[in-house]
Amino acid sequence: QVQLVETGGGLVQAGGSLRLSCAASGRTLSSYAMGWFRQAPGKEREFVAAINWSGGNLRYADSVKGRFTISRDNAKNTVFLQMNSLKPEDTAVYFCAAERSRYVAMEYAYWGQGTQVTVSS
Repeated sequence: QVQLVETGGGLVQAGGSLRLSCAASGRTLSSYAMGWFRQAPGKEREFVAAINWSGGNLRYADSVKGRFTISRDNAKNTVFLQMNSLKPEDTAVYFCAAERSRYVAMEYAYWGQGTQVTVSS
C-alpha cells in the first residue's frame, strides 16, 4: 500500500509559478510510475503529466507542455510538479497518483487527496 500526500498548492496570479510535491509513504517510490492529474469544478479529472520509475521517460498533456515539469527524487520518496506561466484555466485540484510499474502509466491504483491550485487573472 502506498500513501500519497500532495502539498504546495495555493493562490497565484496568472503568469506566476508553483511547485507541487507528492510525498509517499508505505513503499519505496522507485518501484512506481507516478502521475499528476487535475480536476476543475464541474469537469472530469484529466491527465497532466507522468514519469516512469527512473525519471527518464516523461509525458505531458498538450495543455501544459513547455510550462510544467514533472520530476522525482526516489531517495526522498517524492515527486514534483513545477508549474510555470500559470493560467486561470490551470485552476483545479491537483492529484498525485502511483502505479507499480517501471514504465509510464496512464492507469493508477493509488491516489492522494489532492491540493488546490487557484490562478487569478
